[in-house]
Amino acid sequence: MPPTNVSRMSRTLVLLVVILAAVYLALCVALFVFQRALIYYPQPRSAGSAETLLTLPVDDAQVLVSVRPRDGPKALIYFGGNAEDVSRSLPEFAEAFADHALYFMHYRGYGGSSGSPSEEAIARDAMSLFDKVYADHPQVVVVGRSLGSGVAVRLASARPATRLLLVTPYNSLEELAARQFRWFPVQWLLQDKFESWRYAEHITVPTRLIAAEHDEVIPGSSTQRLYSHFAEGVASLQVIKGAGHNSISDSPEYFEALGDGL
Repeated sequence: MPPTNVSRMSRTLVLLVVILAAVYLALCVALFVFQRALIYYPQPRSAGSAETLLTLPVDDAQVLVSVRPRDGPKALIYFGGNAEDVSRSLPEFAEAFADHALYFMHYRGYGGSSGSPSEEAIARDAMSLFDKVYADHPQVVVVGRSLGSGVAVRLASARPATRLLLVTPYNSLEELAARQFRWFPVQWLLQDKFESWRYAEHITVPTRLIAAEHDEVIPGSSTQRLYSHFAEGVASLQVIKGAGHNSISDSPEYFEALGDGL
């Protein structure tokens, strides 16, 4: 018997489902393979010279750190955003924190550092940097901005920082990715999850979360969720009015918020 219209429609529908499933699977594979290209945007170093660069003693890469040396007990370590050249921020921090030695880490692949960035590699490098700085400066303030807030909170949960400052921080990168790619199983695909909330409950040093009122990248709800994971009395939250994710450092309140209590 010749195929009926119903049977032809059924075969067409099955074929369509197969094609859509194949396309969806291909997109999942692409997200998995290229995920780090969607997270990290390495920037060249625009400032500094050989005299203002430190090379970290790590085995599998050359990790560079922009520095402003200063004798004395106080130091500040800074971890930047996913598309930030941290050397550009060094002069402003040098003015705001005149009595601190400054160490601004260029993630792997950023600012002349070799290798490729990943959560675990950056975490290891951050630990190495802290240990080196702490040997000369027993009072170390740790600052992390945007992506770097996840690096900073993890570091401060494992090393004796004096104070922790988190700028435009998030609860977890997985949470942000799931919001952006809501039709994909992000929890199974994502390798670098930066689950800041896991480390927040282990923080015992004074911590300040600094959020932008009009942050278009990290929702205020994500920052609030992270804030709720700190033990009572450990952390405070300050929202800078009128600021956006990238413009927060232009506000006159920014360095006041960072320096308050130091």
